[in-house]
Amino acid sequence: MPSERSQPMRVRVEGDSMRPALVPGDWLLVRRNATVHPGDLVVARLPGDPDRLIVKRAQWHGADGWWLESDNQRASGRRDSWDFGPVHDILGRVVLRYWPLLRRRR
Repeated sequence: MPSERSQPMRVRVEGDSMRPALVPGDWLLVRRNATVHPGDLVVARLPGDPDRLIVKRAQWHGADGWWLESDNQRASGRRDSWDFGPVHDILGRVVLRYWPLLRRRR
């Protein structure tokens, strides 16, 4: 039986920090422990509040961890590496936005 660490996880997007790529209500499939490259969307534990998850774009990897940024730096409540620095606890890489199937144009 595969371990939980190897099973994909599902994540629901909240907030506007990743607009326009992701919007609130999007559901994502995340490959746990996947190799991360600059530009990938990743899911990580929020530094200082490990019970909360964040979806961010991996910008670069340094000696202290990954620098993660929001696509929408003007979003209300946005938090990323500009606030808390490099992140070590990357859970996985986003491989698919599976819901909604189609997005309405606004």
